[in-house]
Amino acid sequence: MTGQPEVLIIAGPTASGKSALALALAQKLGGVIVNADSMQVYRDLRILTARPSTADEACVDHRLYGVIDAAERFSAGRWRELALQAIRDAHAAGQVAIVTGGTGFYLEALTHGLSPIPDIPPDVSASAAACYEAMGASAFCAKLAAIDPESARRIGPSDRQRLARAWAVWQATGRSLSDWHREPPPPPPFCTTQVWLNPPRPVLYQRCDERLLYMLGQGALAEVETLLDRRLDPDLPAMKALGMVELAAYLRGALPLDQAIAAAQQATRRFAKRQLTWFRNRLPNALQIDAQFSERIVDKIVSFIRKTG
Repeated sequence: MTGQPEVLIIAGPTASGKSALALALAQKLGGVIVNADSMQVYRDLRILTARPSTADEACVDHRLYGVIDAAERFSAGRWRELALQAIRDAHAAGQVAIVTGGTGFYLEALTHGLSPIPDIPPDVSASAAACYEAMGASAFCAKLAAIDPESARRIGPSDRQRLARAWAVWQATGRSLSDWHREPPPPPPFCTTQVWLNPPRPVLYQRCDERLLYMLGQGALAEVETLLDRRLDPDLPAMKALGMVELAAYLRGALPLDQAIAAAQQATRRFAKRQLTWFRNRLPNALQIDAQFSERIVDKIVSFIRKTG
């Protein structure tokens, strides 16, 4: 890879084999793997998010996995800052930066940048959240619409976190979130080669179902129980990880285990379907691999990288 620093992006839906592909490519190319999964950043969710194993992490340098406590809220902007530093470190060491994950907003933030919204003071964010709770969804949405109708219309009344964020931005900066979003972000300091895995739906859905069962065998219920014991805010991102809500319902006695498993599997399949739609629409120039990860596609991808790099 020559010229402007290059970043290899490996995208795809959950359970498609992104992590295995990134590991194989990192071993072949001499790379560092940078996580772009919004749930794998949480150290409390190793099993439920199918984070790379400790053996894989020992084999190849992995960055931004398990770096945040579940009690924290983690933003795309903060992730981007850390990812850019990891990419700079990799390039400085003469290594290939391989960014992999299924969080489309993270990948878009990395490749297209984010609007330069200043950091919002925690007390302003807390006040906005409290205002939402006190007023209720409809009234709060109407209140926001008076100063930022575009955000109110785009977000909708049920998305408490994003509505409160829009209100807090206006309170802290005197400018609406929509106004900030119209400011063009700076271009990224690198170019990218993009690959995304697009397995056949039946294969992917079966893999989603099987992986949840595997997680249960690895101790996913104990992981969920440990988090529940901390009595964290259920609205925190970590508490909404795939499978968390359904397995928590079982542990609280609200669902039989077989129903909790079936509901978690269904939620995972639906999430994978949304991811497929996103990648198809937002990565038009990427190399599309219409298969689950297997060793035989590694050489094909390496050849593609070398031709385009």
